[in-house]
Amino acid sequence: MLNTRYQKGFTIIEVLFAIVLIGIAIASLVAANISSTKANAAGTNLSTAEFLVEQIKELTALLPVIDPQTGTDVFGPEEAVLADYDDLDDFDGASLSPPINANRETMIEFTAFSQQITVENVNPANFEQIVTDHSSYFVRVTVKVSMNSKEISSTSWIRTRL
Repeated sequence: MLNTRYQKGFTIIEVLFAIVLIGIAIASLVAANISSTKANAAGTNLSTAEFLVEQIKELTALLPVIDPQTGTDVFGPEEAVLADYDDLDDFDGASLSPPINANRETMIEFTAFSQQITVENVNPANFEQIVTDHSSYFVRVTVKVSMNSKEISSTSWIRTRL
């Protein structure tokens, strides 16, 4: 008669294998969570940047392209203060940090962000080609939004002066 003894339970190899599998699963979940958190933060920053672009677009939508008083004599700001800007070309070269809203109010809650605005005359036949100031009836407005000096978004649109 053979004397065999069976033990109940797992061998040390089986326990170690189970621990390794559980460790891999936990590491995968942590990596997925980190990746998801980074994607969520990037999405939030992009949404904020698009919001800040829209604020400038709304602010400048009804402004004339050139100064109502001086006409084409000056390209760029004739006024010393942002609150007095009365035409679109006044915003050329403006860098606003903290950013402003469509009512020209500073948005303190977005101090990490900045808005850079460029207004350029463009060729009517090719909106990519920049021409000299006031030599065209078309201007391209570009707003770049940065967060801590890192560009998040850039948007351009074309306006015409009639």
